[in-house]
Amino acid sequence: MLFNSHIFIFCFLPLVLLGWWSLRPPTARLAFLAVASYVFYAWWSWHFLPLLLATTGVDYVAGHAIARSADERRRRVFLATALGINLALLGYFKYVGFFLHSANGIGSLLGAGHPFPGLRVLLPIGISFYTFNSMSYTIDVFRRRVRPANNLLQYSAFVAMFPHLIAGPIVRWADIEDQLRRLEPKLTAALAGPGLFFFATGLVKKVVVADSLAPHVDRLFTAHASLGLVSGWAAGLGYALQLYFDFSGYSDMAVGLAYLLGFRFPQNFNSPFKASNISDFWRRWHMTLSFWLRDYLFIPLGGSRHGRLRTLRNLALTMALGGLWHGAAFTFVVWGLLHGAYLVVHNVCRSAGLTPHSIAFNRTLTFVCVVTAFVIFRAPNLGDAWDVLRSMAGLNGLDAGRAGIRFLVAVAALVAFVNVVPNSWEVRLRWRPVYGLVLGSAAATAILMLSGPTPFLYFRF
Repeated sequence: MLFNSHIFIFCFLPLVLLGWWSLRPPTARLAFLAVASYVFYAWWSWHFLPLLLATTGVDYVAGHAIARSADERRRRVFLATALGINLALLGYFKYVGFFLHSANGIGSLLGAGHPFPGLRVLLPIGISFYTFNSMSYTIDVFRRRVRPANNLLQYSAFVAMFPHLIAGPIVRWADIEDQLRRLEPKLTAALAGPGLFFFATGLVKKVVVADSLAPHVDRLFTAHASLGLVSGWAAGLGYALQLYFDFSGYSDMAVGLAYLLGFRFPQNFNSPFKASNISDFWRRWHMTLSFWLRDYLFIPLGGSRHGRLRTLRNLALTMALGGLWHGAAFTFVVWGLLHGAYLVVHNVCRSAGLTPHSIAFNRTLTFVCVVTAFVIFRAPNLGDAWDVLRSMAGLNGLDAGRAGIRFLVAVAALVAFVNVVPNSWEVRLRWRPVYGLVLGSAAATAILMLSGPTPFLYFRF
């Protein structure tokens, strides 16, 4: 089920809100939320619901076993078992086909034919997000940073909560532990106001902006071999903007839905295209994933505690694995490695005092680097990405006509918009009729444009 669908907006959401706020006992409310979330997930395919339940059960049992044990060795065994099961499930469903295909490719190059059978595994929607949610719980219990959930029902509601289940933000147990233990008793204006604002803003971002850019971006990437300088940059900039408005729109809608249920989710975007360097970009883009990789991968690898070379290695390795998290394809691996290289170069230059002093130059350079990398992220293969990058370098001539004047104007306007206008979290809400009228009109426009719901881009990750 999609947030940007009629069935969700006019049926599922009203029924869930009515049931959630009508019930009084916390146990009944959590049970209702968990069941509603399972229905939401199973709407896509009920066949993978047992996988979600299995992940939930494994980490719940492991968390309590770790919390009860005073023996450090046993605690580590419980943690390793839970992480091993989670990673095995994620690895099989998301990566086994990719690795077998890659191994067969290497075998062909070495003259060994195809040593492994071809295998295509359907990717369960949201598996990367709910697996990271669940793993962070077990790790934090092991680190004694959080208490385990009171009961399986409470933990199930946390993992399956439909606002963040499919595409984030990656909500940790520590983010909403106290909120789940003390549920809001009623829907107040302080919850409903931000909830409606974030949901409507996200809906407009997705439907009005991202979906309007999508056909133009698809057309340009399809014509990758015949793009010129202008159309190549139109493709790169267009996709960067499409992805930003699509994913930040989803994150805003998730935050809004959480408010309407009485929960407060962490921020996931903070004007990333205003970043002054690549490190700053990763503190602003997909923030919950960036902080997850920092806390559960970069720091355990040693972080910046063991000298310059190991710090640079840890940065590159973290970003490579972050790229692979996004998808089982060489394009994502190369995208992650490229961002790792960006971070390494920035770290070295900053330490040597070689970073420019001009904020405008730094922001422009960062934006160009990010857009260039997003071309690889978007392309179906490295060959197509190379074609677009060649055109962006001016190696295929000018070719301004293929992009279309209206699209070029729209892209230019949106580039200015994301660099000047405050993001959703920076807007100070003032309850005046004119603001409600503007927001309501924008949301109504988005709903009227819903001829057919289109999946969010991050659903495939």
